[in-house]
Amino acid sequence: MTGDFLTEIILFFVLLVFSAFFSGSETALTAASRARMHRMEQDGNKRAAKVNKLREEKDRLIGGLLLGNNLVNISASALATSVMIKMFGETGVAYATLGVTVLVLIFAEVMPKTYALLHPDRLALAVAPVVSAIVYIFSPVTREISRLVNMVFRLCGVSKDQDDAGEAQQEELRGAIDLLAGTEEEDDDGEGQETRAMLRSILDLADVKVEKIMVHRKNVRMINADQPLDRIVDEVMHSSFTRLPVWRESPDNIIGVIHTKLLLQELRQCDGDVSKLDLARAMMEPWFIPESATLFDQLQAFRRRREHFAIMVDEYGALIGVITLEDILEEIVGQIDDEHDIAVSGVKPQPDGSYIVDGKVTLRDLNRDMGWGMPDEDYSTIAGLILYESQRIPSVGQSFTFHGFRFDILKKQRNQITLVKMTPLPADGGADGDRMREVGG
Repeated sequence: MTGDFLTEIILFFVLLVFSAFFSGSETALTAASRARMHRMEQDGNKRAAKVNKLREEKDRLIGGLLLGNNLVNISASALATSVMIKMFGETGVAYATLGVTVLVLIFAEVMPKTYALLHPDRLALAVAPVVSAIVYIFSPVTREISRLVNMVFRLCGVSKDQDDAGEAQQEELRGAIDLLAGTEEEDDDGEGQETRAMLRSILDLADVKVEKIMVHRKNVRMINADQPLDRIVDEVMHSSFTRLPVWRESPDNIIGVIHTKLLLQELRQCDGDVSKLDLARAMMEPWFIPESATLFDQLQAFRRRREHFAIMVDEYGALIGVITLEDILEEIVGQIDDEHDIAVSGVKPQPDGSYIVDGKVTLRDLNRDMGWGMPDEDYSTIAGLILYESQRIPSVGQSFTFHGFRFDILKKQRNQITLVKMTPLPADGGADGDRMREVGG
């Protein structure tokens, strides 16, 4: 009797260990880093490959682990009940229920799952071979269970279709980047913040249209081909750009893109005699793109064509603006200045906490560099935002409040807003922060 009792006690604790194994394995295999497991598999780690294979068939994995866990838990409960009844009679059922609940909760659930959450990758790699064998052994049973579950889902009208995997993974990446903002200590120079901004910008490339970051036609430096050759050469040489669109008769009639390198080569061929210059040989074929292209598509197109400059046109073929490879790269890494760039940020902080902003500064630049969250779906620049929200062409001196700022119109050129004063509104006065309200007359 004593020997049988000791055997039953030992068997009970063995079942408790198996229960802890199933509980910890389930948590580890579901919590392990997908990206890290993928990289380790690419490096030849066979255990990581097993982890990835198990996660690809989630129904079989969860079914096998739950089946094993329930088998050992029920067996442990039955064994403990039998032992307690032998020792205490009918009251042993209550003792067994209480004792098994406490032991299973602490040692077979909380402890293994907590450890698995603390070390998910390490534990997943350790248990993957054993779990693979268990899932294979239980596969006939779990297959039938899955069929039964699917049938119940259909009867209840529940769909098992998964959400778009690509979108879900991208949202997971965005969440990881935002989480990094709360856990990473930034360097004195803001390196952590800049890194997060770059990662967010990369994810946004496929969602942002080129029109959001283009240089509008009004700000594009262009060359009139009908001018005398010496004046054309003079304009190109005094420009800070290496590529300039060339038009004839009308700015919408772009006939080519002049390149300073090609122009210098032609001048050398002519021994510096501008009158002998063949302008056509100094130009590249213009590349026209639609305004609907995304930054990601345009970046890939730049790489395929090995070009850095494109001209945007609308549905009628009219010139809208230009975009360069540098513009897209700046959308990712921030402003890139070279020795020819004129460093004009367009935003001047004031001692009173306000900002003097050029009307053509883009909202995407403001949101990224200043950490603001103004919407940019229907307009690209700060001037466009004011026109959209006010539904009018404001006069100098007029003020508006919306999206948490007060906007004072400082300068205007014809119908274009050229200079604005932006003053952040106090947090307690933000009841109308997202609604347009005119201040004064």
